[in-house]
Formats: sequence, structure tokens, C-alpha cells
Amino acid sequence: MKPALVGTAAREESARIRTDDLSVWYGRIEAICHVTMDFGANQVTALIGPSGCGKSTFLRALNRMNEVLPGVRTQGRVLIDGRDIYAPGTDPVAIRSQVGMVFQRPNPFPFSVFDNVAYGPRRHGVSGKGELYAIVERSLREAFLWDEVADRLRSPALNLSGGQQQRLCIARALAVRPEVLLMDEPASALDPVATGRIEDLLFELKRSYTIIVVTHNMQQAARISERTGFFLHGELVECEATADIFTRPKDPRTEAYITGRFG
Repeated sequence: MKPALVGTAAREESARIRTDDLSVWYGRIEAICHVTMDFGANQVTALIGPSGCGKSTFLRALNRMNEVLPGVRTQGRVLIDGRDIYAPGTDPVAIRSQVGMVFQRPNPFPFSVFDNVAYGPRRHGVSGKGELYAIVERSLREAFLWDEVADRLRSPALNLSGGQQQRLCIARALAVRPEVLLMDEPASALDPVATGRIEDLLFELKRSYTIIVVTHNMQQAARISERTGFFLHGELVECEATADIFTRPKDPRTEAYITGRFG
């Protein structure tokens, strides 16, 4: 069994995440500035903004991945169901299993399709062949990939197409049953057909997960998300219902960005 995030609280399907006055520094540079933000259960929230505005740094702060970089300092709180993931004694490995991450470019391990998905469960102590197979099948089905790879489970994952590799990486993240799924530009390296499959997948996944997506594609943000947050220079300028952000933004900086006057 995988370790608990904090204490022994069981996973809740209605997981919520909140940041409270969250700031992140790279050395003396403040990359994220006092961001307080809520993410509702079973919703997709898109994070938009120009390159270098802090979106990806903010995303990595939500599962403590910034800690693997030298000189990074984080201040404030990140709460999952009221539990602070930065509280003393909290295991970062446990956090990263409960707050899964999918990166911009597909990064399957140089293993078989099966072993990619089984990697996380094995690390958390699952060893039975039947249990592992059930987890792999469930995760690949959730990622809309099972029908395409069911007869290739022992084939190298690197033989899959780019879009299939990205869905495999999503299945790998889902295999450890995260509460929250973070996606950093998950379709930016894919062709339009593969991008459409990823977007369709998000609509299904939000039934079970809280999803936060960084994207430079504002049309994509409008298609996939219920809420959108606009970042600029490390600041969260505003976060509202996606329809409101794109049709009646409250801040003139948001309006300038979405109308293409900068960025």
C-alpha cells in the first residue's frame, strides 16, 4: 500500500486543493508572488499567461517538485482537503503519488507498456501479478489507450506514437490513484488529432479527479476548463469561470492578453 499524504487519511474522490499566500523563489528572484487560489473537485482549471509568467513553477509547487531544483524556496501553504503538503514531516514521495504530474513532452520510461504503468504500484508494494494486471488495465482504459495497446503490453513503450506515449504517461500517473492531476502543456508537442484525444480524455477524467492544466493555447483553455486563472510576472491577476475570463475579464491586463495585445 502507498503511504498516506498526511497521517492515515484515506483518498477522497472529492479531493480539493487550495494555495494560501504561496510564494516561490529561485534564489533571490520571486517567481510566484503570494498566490491564493482554490481548485474545485471534479473540475478542470486552466492556467494561462505569457511565457515566463510562473505558470509551470506554480504547478510544480502543488506537488513539491520544485524541491528537486537547487536554490528554490517555497513559502505559504498548499492544502489538499485541508492538509498542508508542506507541513513538517510530510513525505514528498507520498505527495507526488497523490498529486500526479504529466509533462509537456511524453516521457515514457524505456520499459514495456505494462512496466511503465506498473512502475508506481510496484514502488508502493504491489507485487501480485493479478493485482498489477488489473491496475494496468484499469489505468490504460481510463487513459483511452487500452484498445490500442492491449495486444502490445510487453512491447517497448518508445515504439508508441507521440500521442499514445502521452496517454501512456497519463495512465502511469493514474495507476497510483492520485487525488489531483497536474498537466503542464500536455498537448503542445502533439498533432491536432492527438490533441483532440487528450482533450476528450480530460472530460472523462474530471469525473474522478481534480485537474489543473497549464496551456499557452487560449482556445484550448476555453474548450476544456470550467475555470481559468491568468498569471503575469508571477502574480495571479484573476481567476474566474472560463466564460467570464474570455468574455468579460475584470482586469485590463487580462483583457490585453486574451485579445493579443501582448504575450
